[in-house]
Amino acid sequence: MLQRIRVFFASRNVWEVETPLLSHASGTDSQLDFFTSTYETPPNFQSLFLQTSPEFAMKRLLAAGSGSIYQICKAFRNGEAGRFHNPEFTILEWYRVGFDLVQLMNEVEALFDDLFEGKLNAPQRVSYAEIFAQFTGLNALIFSFDEYSAFATQQNLPDAITLCGQNHALWLDFLFSFCVQPHLGENGLCLVYDYPACQSALARLNVENPLVADRVEVFINGIELGNGFYELSDAAEQNRRFDAEIQLRQRENLPIAIKDERLLAALEFGLPDCSGIALGLDRFLMVLTESSAIANVLSFDIQRA
Repeated sequence: MLQRIRVFFASRNVWEVETPLLSHASGTDSQLDFFTSTYETPPNFQSLFLQTSPEFAMKRLLAAGSGSIYQICKAFRNGEAGRFHNPEFTILEWYRVGFDLVQLMNEVEALFDDLFEGKLNAPQRVSYAEIFAQFTGLNALIFSFDEYSAFATQQNLPDAITLCGQNHALWLDFLFSFCVQPHLGENGLCLVYDYPACQSALARLNVENPLVADRVEVFINGIELGNGFYELSDAAEQNRRFDAEIQLRQRENLPIAIKDERLLAALEFGLPDCSGIALGLDRFLMVLTESSAIANVLSFDIQRA
């Protein structure tokens, strides 16, 4: 699998790069927990963080003029272990300079077709709002607490009401995971695009419809395999989003996050127009080998590490 991925990108003149696993910044996403390590240079001690993805460092390379790049590396997310999760996992992340989201989706489909040797069903592309409405009857772009709560009650998901409250993004995550995702990508690739703006993360807002972000997620047999963006290049907007995520972490009493000032400096210098995506290769191998759990495709999962 790794060899064929490298051949795929070499044939497209995409450089393989390597960036540090340890970083001075933790990232601010409230849905990701990070591992902290202590760098000892007596008498000084400094906290460093194991990366949750190589994204920020790769964007610094892009701003420095690297051109299109990819990386296969380890990433780390604390508190994530189960059938589809291991706290240490392998990630493929790539960025294509000059690509919009449609061109990126074309390349994702080409990679999957190559690795599955054409054995998957024809790929499907669907907007988030369309697929969300199909399985819930709800408007994903305009939040109504009453309508969302009524649906959760009807589906015997009362925990959603207490857990999500007035947080639109949390509601979407909860309902999508339970009611939509299991139906996506039956023996084939499903690309869900145009995510609601409240889930924009590191993506640009769509210029034609500011209610959605230029973001795509990849699914096969109900398993999420990847998350991609038409990348945000506005340093001021990225800084605003970082601050909002830090405030959310404080309100929810989550560990303090360190904003990546080096990324912001790179964006200020100038990130070229590009799209990028990260794929979890352990989950990918699960699907490729028809394995039932991520532990089956790891030499040693966290229980045996």
